[in-house]
Amino acid sequence: MADEIVYINFDEGVKRVMNNTKLYVKLLAKFKADTNLTDTGTHLAAGDYEKARVSAHTIKGIAANLSLTELFERIRDLESQIKEKAVQPGAVDAVKAVYDETLKKIDEVIAKYE
Repeated sequence: MADEIVYINFDEGVKRVMNNTKLYVKLLAKFKADTNLTDTGTHLAAGDYEKARVSAHTIKGIAANLSLTELFERIRDLESQIKEKAVQPGAVDAVKAVYDETLKKIDEVIAKYE
């Protein structure tokens, strides 16, 4: 299905860690403790676009490395808006919704492979 949202490209993520499924699952679990999305919103609320951009960029890199496909695309868009200092209303909430769904999918992967 072309319209299916891919939150985690598991096969690609495992390949990125040299086919070490245990390591990949461990990295997914570690990602759950990341605070950069909260930090991004906090920095934006304070008007600190540079710190918000750094936090968003960090999430983008982690999402790319872990093959968190939808989160990568959404945070990339938000980072661009932050760079332009033109964050659209609801943009952070949209990323947060994808982030939350990604965390649910991560929990499913962890439960399956632990």
